[in-house]
Amino acid sequence: MTKIYNTKQELMFEDESLSLKELVEKNKSNLKYADLRFADLGFADLRFANLNEANLEGADLEGADLRFANLEGADLEGADLRDADLRDASLRGADLWGANLKKANLSGACLWGANLNYARYSSQTVYSCGKTVGELVKNGGNNG
Repeated sequence: MTKIYNTKQELMFEDESLSLKELVEKNKSNLKYADLRFADLGFADLRFANLNEANLEGADLEGADLRFANLEGADLEGADLRDADLRDASLRGADLWGANLKKANLSGACLWGANLNYARYSSQTVYSCGKTVGELVKNGGNNG
């Protein structure tokens, strides 16, 4: 039985026939406060997902499609976002401490107040207007 709980450990969704990734994709519009710590969500289709205040600490989101996703206030500490598509996503106030953003596409993403301390990125990590995350993180990573 696959289950998704919120950060208060209250049951949100369950389904015996779906994997966790499939259950997340099925309910992506209503995952506010979801507890998805260390979840394997690599290459998941999370376009337009509502992950506001979700706990995604250490989650595998490599190659995930997160275009237009709401990740405001989400905990993405140590998350793997390599090659993730975060175009036009809202990461306002998100905690990306130590996250792997190598080759992630953040074009048009809102990072206002996001914590990028110790985030890993590469020259292929694109932020807004073709700028790299390296140019964004000149003040030690906090985009506040």
